[in-house]
Amino acid sequence: MVVFPPCKINLGLNIISRRDDGYHNLATCFYPVAWCDVLEVIPSGIFSFHQEGRSVPGSPENNLCVKAWALLNQEFNIDPVEIYLLKHIPTGAGLGGGSSDGAYTLRVLNKLYDLSLSEEALVDYAARLGSDCPFFVYDSPMLGSGRGEVLDPVEVSLKGRYLVIVTPDVHVATAEAFSGITARTPDVDIRSIVTRYPVEEWKGVLRNDFEFPIFARFPQIESIKEKLYSLGAVYASLTGTGSSVYGIFDTEPHSEGEFPGYTYWAGQIN
Repeated sequence: MVVFPPCKINLGLNIISRRDDGYHNLATCFYPVAWCDVLEVIPSGIFSFHQEGRSVPGSPENNLCVKAWALLNQEFNIDPVEIYLLKHIPTGAGLGGGSSDGAYTLRVLNKLYDLSLSEEALVDYAARLGSDCPFFVYDSPMLGSGRGEVLDPVEVSLKGRYLVIVTPDVHVATAEAFSGITARTPDVDIRSIVTRYPVEEWKGVLRNDFEFPIFARFPQIESIKEKLYSLGAVYASLTGTGSSVYGIFDTEPHSEGEFPGYTYWAGQIN
């Protein structure tokens, strides 16, 4: 079975408070984007994992696709599989590519072995893999709270607009990004902004709290955002904890040559 795990962007990301377990309560809107990896899962006599395309840090045993199979195998004693992963989405870029791969592995195994797991059950398993994984059980925008694993549907559509994602060759450590954050409750919550404000009014209102510390440390990332606005974006933002920056455009931008040396993706939003 072949599937195409997508990435996501964050429409706003607010760090609300620090939790007793050491994590943070956050608020965000996850939005799916059709920049995809390719994942194939084949029943086999022996488990194996093969990855090509972009390099992924760490050992294969720590890949979320492998962990997803191990999790369901422990619960249901399913047969071994061969997993083939072709990586297109940059890792460690705030796009959730690895989380998507893990969640889609759960979805494929659920169908392949007729496990009859509900969305709620898949979300529970996905949360065991990582905070961003539950979102990829769904195929629609979701408000995220808690550590990001508490999800609620939200009516927001960027359909027909154009999206540009630019990723510099910069690694932003998540722990380092959080160290520069001061938790606070925003004046206007993200749900209100994305459902009541037109996209053209998001600038200056819809914020990613990680921009301040990350831009201070990596001014080249801030310059991407400024460049996207200069090219006509109606809204631009860091996604997740970086390092990718996206811009939303009303018309098709001609911006590919504007970011030499950076990973670039552009497409119309379906």
